[in-house]
Amino acid sequence: MIYDDAVNEIISNVKNSTMDVDKNSVSKMLEIIQEVDKVFITGLGRSGLVAKAFAMRLMHLGLTVYVVGETITPAIGPKDCLIAISGSGETSYILSTTGIAHGIGSKIIAITSYPDSNLGKKSDLIVELKGRTKVDNEPDYIKRQISGEHQTLSPLGTLFEVSALIFLDSLISQLMHDMGQTEKDLKARHTVLE
Repeated sequence: MIYDDAVNEIISNVKNSTMDVDKNSVSKMLEIIQEVDKVFITGLGRSGLVAKAFAMRLMHLGLTVYVVGETITPAIGPKDCLIAISGSGETSYILSTTGIAHGIGSKIIAITSYPDSNLGKKSDLIVELKGRTKVDNEPDYIKRQISGEHQTLSPLGTLFEVSALIFLDSLISQLMHDMGQTEKDLKARHTVLE
């Protein structure tokens, strides 16, 4: 079944992508998150869902965190950071948001598959997560066959988005350790209005 092949391909690619992340970038990202006053997170589409999941976990850790675009999100300042999640690094809304934050003097952390993208160029720190994004498709069948590049079984940006989710959840585990937090501490901040 294609299903079995897809599961194996996605798991293999996500493991490779997340294990290949530069550990210096991870350390610097952890440092920035803990030293700023507020953390702002942005992403669109499925990357936006990953961003919201990460924001929720940061809130569970007791950090002051906001998702860009929500009605309760305050102004960003120079003692804050913006974490922008974009596989391509070329999403216009993300670039506009990072441009504003950059102009204010906020730290910008990019999580992308393309460090040389416009997002990467605007960022103080780039965390590269290798993965296929929507811009990777070679539409010409003959060129793909000659080059030996066969289309992946995972659609659009799946590899990037799943890798980003796993990377960011792993970062939460490290932050829990660094901040002396336990699951009990996180649970105490979990919503009770469900």
